[in-house]
Amino acid sequence: MFDIFSWQHIVILLVVALVVVGPKDLPRFLNMAGKWAGKARAMANEFRKSFDEMARQTELDELRKEIEDLKKNNPLSDIANSVTDVQAAVNNPVDSMIDGAPQTPAETTAPVEGNIEPRSGEFEVTDAAAPLPQAVREPAEKTAP
Repeated sequence: MFDIFSWQHIVILLVVALVVVGPKDLPRFLNMAGKWAGKARAMANEFRKSFDEMARQTELDELRKEIEDLKKNNPLSDIANSVTDVQAAVNNPVDSMIDGAPQTPAETTAPVEGNIEPRSGEFEVTDAAAPLPQAVREPAEKTAP
């Protein structure tokens, strides 16, 4: 507390205070000086605590910003998000098309123009209705044996 004063200086100050203030008022004067020193120390501690709190808050804000940047720029989270989107598209393809989710590669291929014959085992899909079999179109005629 008295780092700037040596013991010799403190003794000289006490002797001067005893002569100036007097022996009768010296205890009251020292009590008042002690209270002022206590208030000064409390104010210094409060200032230091508020300064430390501001420094901690600044560091926390910087850490939060770094974490948010890492979350935004994390390639693993991008991969996880795309896997989740693909899983959703596979599980419910109709909803994924409605919501605008990424389509599977089979859906993104462009239609082929022209008359291409279907491969063996495939059926050609047309907009026209398929003709009904002969037995369904005409009622069964009674034939004589």
